[in-house]
Amino acid sequence: MFSLIRQESLVQGGVIGNGGGIEGAPFTQSPAPEHPSRPKSESPSVESSDKTELFTKLHILAALQERDCRVKGLALTEAPEVVRAYTAAWLYGAACALSPRANRHNDALAGLVARIVHRKTGIRQPAAIQAIATLTSSSELLACYRAGLEGAEFWAEHQFVPPAFSLYEVVTGNAFI
Repeated sequence: MFSLIRQESLVQGGVIGNGGGIEGAPFTQSPAPEHPSRPKSESPSVESSDKTELFTKLHILAALQERDCRVKGLALTEAPEVVRAYTAAWLYGAACALSPRANRHNDALAGLVARIVHRKTGIRQPAAIQAIATLTSSSELLACYRAGLEGAEFWAEHQFVPPAFSLYEVVTGNAFI
């Protein structure tokens, strides 16, 4: 979109024609549409940039863990529903480790994890949210959550997840597969 600041001097000087090419015809210009704009000093919400960064980190971590499982013979998309629930618990633990303390353990974080784990494993989002909501009712889910928490904290500093906290080790250690 172009906006001319000094329209009068340009029209008088013959720089801008009337579009029809006829000299002496009056120049008409439609007013520029007014768009509400944000002052330049105001930046996008810090919360939304944090959410985007968290979403990116979780996708990367989930992809790395999904690949690790696949290389070791565990296809998460074909795994039983309980294994997918364990994956949701693991990724929720990772999300809690990677997010600021004030944003942990809320519905928005659970929803974000449910969307990612749905894409990676095929688990239905309500089932993933149910697994996250009932972490404390199952020692297996809680173990997966804790491993995700520890694994993501280590990954954030060293760019790899130790085998003891990897999704594959935790899932195979807690599920009969």
